Amino acid sequence: MTKENPGQPIVVLGADHNGVALKAAVKRLLTDAGFSCVDIGPYDEAKVDYTDFARTVGQIVHNGDARWGVLICGTGVGMSIGANRFSNVRAALVHDLATAGKSREHNDANVLCLGAWVQPEEVNLEIARRWFAEKFGEFRHVPRVEKTKQADRAKVVFAPGIFDAVHAGHVKLLKFAKSLGGKLVVGINSDRATSELKGEGYPVNSEQDRKAVLESLDVVDEVIVFDDVKIRGVIDQVRPDIVVKGGEFTADQVRERDHIPPEIEIKIYPLVPGYSTHGFFEKISGRPKT
Repeated sequence: MTKENPGQPIVVLGADHNGVALKAAVKRLLTDAGFSCVDIGPYDEAKVDYTDFARTVGQIVHNGDARWGVLICGTGVGMSIGANRFSNVRAALVHDLATAGKSREHNDANVLCLGAWVQPEEVNLEIARRWFAEKFGEFRHVPRVEKTKQADRAKVVFAPGIFDAVHAGHVKLLKFAKSLGGKLVVGINSDRATSELKGEGYPVNSEQDRKAVLESLDVVDEVIVFDDVKIRGVIDQVRPDIVVKGGEFTADQVRERDHIPPEIEIKIYPLVPGYSTHGFFEKISGRPKT
């Protein structure tokens, strides 16, 4: 299978013999909602081992061949245990609507585990509707969710920005970025590009000074200066596995705006309250910087 295109949401579904009927109903629900569903079986109620289907769905989601999975057995417990053996899987056992929403919003769950014995079909279908409708609260929860994963030290992480006055918020972002892989490359806009982005009077610190400050941080492995207001060109140069941005845009918005290829992961680090470059300059100047 090829890696999933972010514009074509794929859901892989599996069950044991106790979940066949509910799986078919969930598949109809998701197909009607516009998802592309891959049903790996079983297709009748002959007895099977839930572990085989949990392993297959878990492997597919782990590999990135589907964005989401649905697993159904009598209680959902066995399925969740089996799927969570894979490091990129966050399988949530959901028996009520509150947990359906929170497991997506707070935990970025990517596999939904349902119990056909625990709730009637109509309740399980409502749980599925809620789960798939809920968005991950990435502005708050990305750092916590990433701590549940084991970082691949072979991965290159790229953090672009101006970094005109490095403050505690920047340091937290860079520590987070470093935790995602083995090498952290920071890209800073040149003085010319920064002036084009921010206006007259910027940057306050030259590109060489900004580069020197960032290179002094232990978590930073390399700093490059790029003379562009866009980041696509420097991404093609660095060829990172992960791009980390701070701010109020979602990963999907950043991907579309900056034309980042689908094979590159995007992680958004939330703004740290009380820390901003603009606020820093206001404090030291006594008036807003224009």
